[in-house]
Amino acid sequence: MSEEEIRSPSRSSLSRTEKARSSPVVDLLPEKIDSFADLRAYARILSKRRWTILTTALVVATLAAIYSYKEKPVYRATAEVEVESETPGVQTVNNVYESVPTDPTFLDTQVDVLTSGNLAWQTIQQLKLDRNPAFNTSASGSPGASENDSLEQKERLIRRFEGSLQVDLVPGSRMINVSFESTDPRLAARVSNALVGNYREYNFLAKYDATRQASGWMREQLDELKAQVEKSQGALVKYERKHSIVDVSGKENIEDQRLADLSQDLTQAQNDLAEKESLYQLVKANPEKVGLLAQDDLLQRMEEKRADLKTQYVDALGRYGKKFPQVERLRDQISEIQSLIQQERTRAVERISHNYRAALGRVKLLADSVAREKAAVGSLNQLMIQHGLLKHDFDTNQKLYDDLLTKVKDATVSAGLRANNVRLVDLAMAPSFPVRPRKSRNIAIGLVVGLVLGVSLAFMQDVMDTSIKSTDDVERSIAEPVLGVIPSVRSGTFSKARFSLETPAAEGNAKVEWAVLKQPTSVLAESYKALRTAVLLSSAPRPPQAVLFTSTHPFEGKTSTSFNLAISLAQIGKRVLFIDADLRQHSHKRVVNTNGHPGLTSVLTGAGPVEQSLLQMPAPPGFWVLPTGPQAPNPSDLLASQAMQDLLATLRGRFDHIIVDTPPILMVTDATVLASIVDGVILVAESRVTSRASLGRAHRILEGAGANILGCVLNKLDLKYDGQYGSYYCDYVRYYHQGKRAHKLNATGPHAGPPPSAGAAENT
Repeated sequence: MSEEEIRSPSRSSLSRTEKARSSPVVDLLPEKIDSFADLRAYARILSKRRWTILTTALVVATLAAIYSYKEKPVYRATAEVEVESETPGVQTVNNVYESVPTDPTFLDTQVDVLTSGNLAWQTIQQLKLDRNPAFNTSASGSPGASENDSLEQKERLIRRFEGSLQVDLVPGSRMINVSFESTDPRLAARVSNALVGNYREYNFLAKYDATRQASGWMREQLDELKAQVEKSQGALVKYERKHSIVDVSGKENIEDQRLADLSQDLTQAQNDLAEKESLYQLVKANPEKVGLLAQDDLLQRMEEKRADLKTQYVDALGRYGKKFPQVERLRDQISEIQSLIQQERTRAVERISHNYRAALGRVKLLADSVAREKAAVGSLNQLMIQHGLLKHDFDTNQKLYDDLLTKVKDATVSAGLRANNVRLVDLAMAPSFPVRPRKSRNIAIGLVVGLVLGVSLAFMQDVMDTSIKSTDDVERSIAEPVLGVIPSVRSGTFSKARFSLETPAAEGNAKVEWAVLKQPTSVLAESYKALRTAVLLSSAPRPPQAVLFTSTHPFEGKTSTSFNLAISLAQIGKRVLFIDADLRQHSHKRVVNTNGHPGLTSVLTGAGPVEQSLLQMPAPPGFWVLPTGPQAPNPSDLLASQAMQDLLATLRGRFDHIIVDTPPILMVTDATVLASIVDGVILVAESRVTSRASLGRAHRILEGAGANILGCVLNKLDLKYDGQYGSYYCDYVRYYHQGKRAHKLNATGPHAGPPPSAGAAENT
């Protein structure tokens, strides 16, 4: 690849990058288009935390199973009763067979009666449940024990009874289900039937006692009512004779109708008076607006004519002067029409005043008539009030006497009736199967709850994890592009058939720093070559010459990333120098065996020339290394010296690209002092290790130092947990193997040509 081929696409790439950075709409467009991005992110979280989810679900389901199998079976027996409508307290023969609409509150009340403590204690005593171990686990077995008669023991037994009792009203009907739960199925049936029997007896006794008490009281009241009826009837007859009252209902209706008509006329007259008085007051206060207020068409037309003449007068006056005949004629016309307007206003005001006085007089006349009619009606009503009171008193006493006499006769009959509005529909039978525990349902619920809890824990773990996990995390943290994604070696060896293309046995244990050279067709090498392309296209009008690599913390892969990038640049025919500026760790003693060779510290301290410190690698051609050299006591001072700037300026003239490896920026200041003298800086972040806060702090330090940040490299990405890049590299593996099989087939075929040269393969 020539330098012109690199420069040409770099300008277009820079243009696209600048547009993407300057336009927030472009940044958000993929998220808007890909509506399933969030779903895929959730799916990746669930896949990554699947063991947490499965373990939590299994533990909860196991606990539910243990609880279900250890719990003692509980049986439920149910008796069904029908509750008719509320019957009268004192029944008659007709009431027994009469159907009355059911009040919903009545049925709710019957449910409360069934669950009352009185019926519960009556049932406990009837069945001797206090001595039954199936009900009372603390039963002593000795009859008549003193503790059973205590108030505390009674309350405890009632609470236990109510805890096992369930009374349900069937919606839309008058049916009530009475259920009791017990570990003994026969005891559950006996308790349900006994409680229903006690409830029916309670219902009957309540009505019977009410009937007996009412019958005795009504007989006493009957004699008193008879005397009151006779007395009220005599007072009414005496009053009618005294005032000669025969029938005044017709006269009363006529007087009331006349009063109503006069009142209606008075109301209309008062409304008319209010309108005319309002108009009179307005005209009186604003006589010049009488035409508008009274809606006098003649007056309004005259005022419009006056306004028109004034307009003509002003126009003529400005044009001809005061002595002009037309001006004088217009002035006379204005005076004349003004006089007419004043006369018409006076007549309109007088007319409105006359109407107001006439309306006032009419209201007074009607008010006097209404007052006289009210007096007449009042006299008549006063006469009828006493008559109505006497008649009402007589009618009331007569009705009370008749009703009470009827009830006394009915009470005599109902005392012998055993009527009850509660009917037993189904007796409770001893159940064959327990209602709980439901083992299968409990285990299923436990499994569902465990899955929900596991998913919640998985998302909580993911939220608490603040490390960089994807390219989106990098771009959201520092707003810089991701130049490359380097897969983890563990993910590459996890499944060689999926992640590795060729790993010869002799080179299977090659160091990662030599991946591009030793395994040129591996997934790892391809990712470094993709990084090379991104770096070459990262700036315009030409690729960056001196590039500095740093990271936030040690062991994040900056050395292997920068060394492989340098090798890949040398493979396309460039003269490349790799400078090991990590003067504290001497990291490349394990990559390149320097054997005590002088290095960067020798040059910066003046101990030797540059030519003696440079090492040319046997492969690829044009690849040079400048090691760290001897240990220096003041690495930061050496890198910040003028000698370092002069050295870098000298090396720019001898090499096409210079790759500088520096220590972590958050640990020491070496990378900070070099960031401003290189063409660009690349941050290396380790997936699932580097935190967002650390990456953001490193980015702010570089920006403060005036560095040109080209972007970030996401290193050691585990392809098992990243669906996007994992699928990309799987497609690449399949593509490579298909091409390799096709090449072998063509080589063994009848028209097979010579194998391609190494240079052609490398270009491909």
